[in-house]
Amino acid sequence: MCFILKKMQLEFYKYQGTGNDFVMIDNRSNSFPKENTQLIAHLCDRRFGIGADGLILLDNDAESDFRMVYYNSDGNLSSMCGNGGRCLVAFAKKLNLIKNETTFIATDGLHYATVATDGIVSLQMIDVNQIKNTPEYSFLNTGSPHHVQLVSDLQHYNVKENGAAIRYGELYGQEGSNINFVTKINETTFSLRTYERGVENETLACGTGATAVAIAMNAIGETDLSAINLNVEGGKLAVSFEKIDGRYTNVFLKGPAEFVFKGVIEI
Repeated sequence: MCFILKKMQLEFYKYQGTGNDFVMIDNRSNSFPKENTQLIAHLCDRRFGIGADGLILLDNDAESDFRMVYYNSDGNLSSMCGNGGRCLVAFAKKLNLIKNETTFIATDGLHYATVATDGIVSLQMIDVNQIKNTPEYSFLNTGSPHHVQLVSDLQHYNVKENGAAIRYGELYGQEGSNINFVTKINETTFSLRTYERGVENETLACGTGATAVAIAMNAIGETDLSAINLNVEGGKLAVSFEKIDGRYTNVFLKGPAEFVFKGVIEI
């Protein structure tokens, strides 16, 4: 007896936010095989699949407009992704699921977001109550864990090698952390490059990383401003917040979220 494995056609959308790119799938029918990490990694593969930093499912949710389910490019479920969240909001608008504002649920809780007429998506991030500051680095969680470290000559810095060394080192144990290397341009602007766990390489942008850098730079006194511009390898982001008794609240990540293409792949 022989068995024929039936293939299925998967419709997907590709989005990017400052070069941070994602495979988007409308999963309101709940038909996507969520436990198939090998399939997810294949879809994210830049040589044999569609190619992306991660895959995001738009699921139904009983108490908000939709649910965000985010996978890293290695196929594993991950913590919050800021640029992915902004792209998912743009995707929901394209599907006519929302108009110009929304609330949705992600792994780190409820998020509010707006879409401006110029396509800029502003996403409210979680409050940050704790920051570990040392002479060498800061560590904080902005929906995902982030190590933030000032360096000189950022342009020529070996982000992959140095980022991997910290990510896999004794400092963060088996779970690891995302690693951000930062240079101050002036009081209003910082440049950063990020090594992302799960991707295990440098990405062109990281939204939770940009958020972490803005807050960390304020916390260590590199800037007194509460609205900060971030230069990432794929473009420009902005982060604003309120600081109340050392607690960072009303945190917003702002930037473009753009549709790239739509396609169908056989899986």
